[in-house]
Amino acid sequence: DTQLVSFNEMVLAASKVAEGLSSAALENVKFGEPDYTGQPPVAIPCIADGDTGYGNAINVKRTVFGYARTGMAGMMIEDQVAPKRCGHVAGKAVIPFDEAVQRVKAACDARDEYEALFGKGTGPLILARTDSLVTDGFEDAIQRCIAFREAGCDMTFLEAPQTIEQMKEYCQRVTGPKLANMLEYGNTPILPPSELQEMGYTIAAYPLTLLSASIKTMQESLQLIKEGKPTLDKILPFAETKDVVGFTKYAKEEDRYKC
Repeated sequence: DTQLVSFNEMVLAASKVAEGLSSAALENVKFGEPDYTGQPPVAIPCIADGDTGYGNAINVKRTVFGYARTGMAGMMIEDQVAPKRCGHVAGKAVIPFDEAVQRVKAACDARDEYEALFGKGTGPLILARTDSLVTDGFEDAIQRCIAFREAGCDMTFLEAPQTIEQMKEYCQRVTGPKLANMLEYGNTPILPPSELQEMGYTIAAYPLTLLSASIKTMQESLQLIKEGKPTLDKILPFAETKDVVGFTKYAKEEDRYKC
């Protein structure tokens, strides 16, 4: 959220994420085990953050192609000025309306060109985000989302609505799938998924929940260690930890090939 990570670093990270998701999908199939059903693995999709596209419209198209080649199912592109900022902090600035639309159009064109080369459905979903609510007002943000849809994006993301009424109006006035950003202690009301769905949202993102929870637990665990107290109520049993990180699966695979 300070855009210190470069395009090449993001492509490398996306490749690692895609590899991990593919491995997880294969593990769920349970090849060679008694309950193997013979069904193919179910893909686990991931949407990658394309930030501002790392430059002009041509850079945006390069970003779409780069993310698509890693196996990302979608890419978010936004209308902030580079370097962008977190949507819920001060100091944001957005590019002009027409330039923002052209940025999204470039991403959509790249999606279509990728599909022309590799087949329908191979191009990443384009999630178009606007941060103009804070800088230019709610109506401008709505108009940008409408224009992004007209430019061909698959999904919109109006960042940081401040009231439930704004969230409802966004869902009513903008067509197509929509993303809600559920950032605890941010500017947007936190609502349960069922209520978001009823309102008209398609996806709910929880961008900092797991990171923040992990930090809090680590801080509490370190304090307990400092005080010489047990940490058992803060951690998983060792057997469960082994399951999560893959030791159990590795041991089973190893046993299959023992002489």
